[in-house]
Amino acid sequence: MKTNFFCLLLAAWLAATGCSRQQETPAQAPPPPEVSVVVLEAREVPIHLEFVGQVFGDKDIAIRARVEGFLEGIHFDEGTPVKAGQLLYTLESQPFEADVAAKMSGVAEAKIHLAKAASDLARIKPLARRNAVSQSDLDAAVAQHDAAEASVEAAEANLRAARIQLSYTKVRSPIDGIIGKTNAKVGDFVGRSPNPVILNVVSNIEKVQVQFFLTENQYLQMAREVIAKGGIESAQRPQDSPFELILADGSRYPHRGRFDFIDRQVDPTTGAILIQATFPNPDRLIRPGQFAKVRVHAETVKDGILVPQRSLKELQGLYVVYVVNDENKVEERNVTLGPVFGSRRLVREGLQTGDRVVYEGLQKVSDGVAVRPKIVTIPSSSTPAEQS
Repeated sequence: MKTNFFCLLLAAWLAATGCSRQQETPAQAPPPPEVSVVVLEAREVPIHLEFVGQVFGDKDIAIRARVEGFLEGIHFDEGTPVKAGQLLYTLESQPFEADVAAKMSGVAEAKIHLAKAASDLARIKPLARRNAVSQSDLDAAVAQHDAAEASVEAAEANLRAARIQLSYTKVRSPIDGIIGKTNAKVGDFVGRSPNPVILNVVSNIEKVQVQFFLTENQYLQMAREVIAKGGIESAQRPQDSPFELILADGSRYPHRGRFDFIDRQVDPTTGAILIQATFPNPDRLIRPGQFAKVRVHAETVKDGILVPQRSLKELQGLYVVYVVNDENKVEERNVTLGPVFGSRRLVREGLQTGDRVVYEGLQKVSDGVAVRPKIVTIPSSSTPAEQS
């Protein structure tokens, strides 16, 4: 009995010792989390600047009545091409025709006076040579003849002016182009100063002009690029032009623009400077008044690093990325960013070729954490040429 009792005590002690040792064994650590990473590669990245520009015709000519009167006729279809010299509007002409008739009468009267003066002079000259009349009579006849000639010239000048005024009652197109909607109807009184009604506008749109503004910093950036490529002369050659046009629907216009001019100074009130470029418009697709984006090639980054935007984390206005080092530990890096290219963004400083940047699983990592990196390849949603 005693033997059995001691055996039971020994078994209980061994069991208790075993449980205590099992409790003292530390728990096994969990494996490092798996995160997706992308390996960065350097590439040539063209940088573009975009500006909102307004489109104008190569020539936009306002049509105004140059004399006052009631509009009597409209001789074109709105929104159609017109030719230079084509009749557009007619105004009442009776007052101007009456003035022309009066001026013609004045010319006739002046010519009659001239004829009489010439006759008197022709009669007096022989008498003066024989001293049959005094020298003063001859001088008076010469003066009257000269005055009559001047009167004829003045009357003819008045007649020409009256005929010019009469011609203004027929309003013609000054250029070839497309005419817009008329702003006056038959029966309207037009041409009253100081603010005569603009009857219409004719635009030549074989080429279009696009005007936009650069800030002072943008101007300096673009000017340096133009100078590096050969100066203004190169920007005026279509094949070397840095100007592209993005239309309102997001499509890229197939023709490049040619540099026209840059304003002489930066506007001190806005800090911007005016630029104008001309684009060919053979299909008449672009119309005056449109707004479009002008894309200008500003620079080319030779070894640019593009990082996925989802890999970026913003902290109080600063951007960081998480890089997995050779020991598979996470390092937090501050980065300086450049323009956006679709789903990626250019990194100016902070990263280099070969860095493994965390792409998915940012919520699992922090500075110094060990991870199991899984390299992934992500498709590029846009190329640098399609910079947004």
